[in-house]
Amino acid sequence: MTDRLVTAPREYFARDSVELAPLLLGAVLTHDSEDGSVGLRISEVEAYRGVGEDPGSHAFRGMTRRNAVMFGEAAHLYAYFTYGMHTCLNVVAGVPGMSSAVLLRGGTIVEGLELARRRRPGAPDRDLARGPARLAVALGVPLAASGADLLAPPFALEVPARPEPFASGPRTGVSGAGGGAAFPWRFWIPGDLGVSPYRRHARSHD
Repeated sequence: MTDRLVTAPREYFARDSVELAPLLLGAVLTHDSEDGSVGLRISEVEAYRGVGEDPGSHAFRGMTRRNAVMFGEAAHLYAYFTYGMHTCLNVVAGVPGMSSAVLLRGGTIVEGLELARRRRPGAPDRDLARGPARLAVALGVPLAASGADLLAPPFALEVPARPEPFASGPRTGVSGAGGGAAFPWRFWIPGDLGVSPYRRHARSHD
């Protein structure tokens, strides 16, 4: 496990999402709200590329009102609503116009544990942020926060000074042309409690 975290400049995030995604493993994202602060250590992510490149991406067919944040500045929050009930959080990657992002799929609470428990009543600690919708609830981040700068209050995002060893495999829940082994753009920290159980076609990277 990487112990040392650093505050990276925006340029650090201005790279291809597939390159950025594993670099976010072990990073700590903190959100301050009226009822307190919660921070989580990111343990599972998925990369999504832009227009015409990635059939699984919201940006594949171009800019819409929903995905416009993906076309903007790196290290901003792209939040979207899914299944009529869940908010999911992404870190925008690349340079403006690149339209790529990294989905935060899972993490472990490292600050504000009691508040995260109140937000996710009845959930065991390992499941407080294990899954993208649970992660958003535990952090207390609403859909309306889409577009927020993750490098400025009420957010803080620190990255590992040294990259974590990681595993990779196909993205979860992406079907059709954007799914399967052709897109091994899900990355996770092996053995971390905040990682979902899906492991098909996993590869290790030290």
